Amino acid sequence: MPFPNIDPIAFAVGPLAVRWYALAYLFGTLLGAAYGYRLLANTRLWHKGEPPFKAPDIWDFAFWTMLAIVLGGRIGYVLFYNLPFYLANPIQIFNTLDGGMSFHGGMLGLMLAAIVFTRSKGGNWLSSLDLIASVATIGLLLGRIANFINSELYGAPTSLPWGVIFPTDPLGVPRHPSQIYEGALEGILLFLVIRVATHVFYALRRPGLVAGIFGIGYALSRIAVEFVRLPDIQIGYLYGGWLTMGQVLSLPILVAGIGLVVYATTRKQSGLR
Repeated sequence: MPFPNIDPIAFAVGPLAVRWYALAYLFGTLLGAAYGYRLLANTRLWHKGEPPFKAPDIWDFAFWTMLAIVLGGRIGYVLFYNLPFYLANPIQIFNTLDGGMSFHGGMLGLMLAAIVFTRSKGGNWLSSLDLIASVATIGLLLGRIANFINSELYGAPTSLPWGVIFPTDPLGVPRHPSQIYEGALEGILLFLVIRVATHVFYALRRPGLVAGIFGIGYALSRIAVEFVRLPDIQIGYLYGGWLTMGQVLSLPILVAGIGLVVYATTRKQSGLR
């Protein structure tokens, strides 16, 4: 299947070029905030009818979100994926044009921002993690689409009919469109699962449950896709040539997700309505 040759630059104004990847971050945050507003405003979804903070505060939190994702994502990439290079070239840490961003680092930054922001509002920090888990899938979907447009993070060679020949591939062979796999699993499927959990089973009434579902769903999706996605070239495969850094970093998320689900479902709740 030929690659739909989409320019990674969405538009340019003079010397300023705006990339689809940057727009994915921007619209992921805005759409996530809009959906989060609706969740926060629907107080019957939450334990005791009390969301982690008031719905209008989501727009303040959106600013925190942008900073947390960018800073956490960049720091995570530096630490997890290419630390020796950045220790030798510290000025390159600030060169985000190389595309080095880590989801796992961005997620940790976002969690920290959510906890600090919610505590400043006097809310339940576990419920704030449920909130970002409910909306994060939107950003994940847009981010993976941007990865596909950038012709990056593609998969191993394949003979399947939907294999894509990426223009950045020096071999020019059909490869798994692993970005699309991840977008479908981490974005669309996980969004639907969480939507059913929040609006059919009222999972937000048990603080930590939705965050746990997200952790399990994301980790399993990422681990599965990593079997056909090529690892970062500077790291390669780990532990005998079959495990990737993405899988290693997803295992703690899986364990934490299971722990949150167990905690939320076994902890005695009061005042549920």
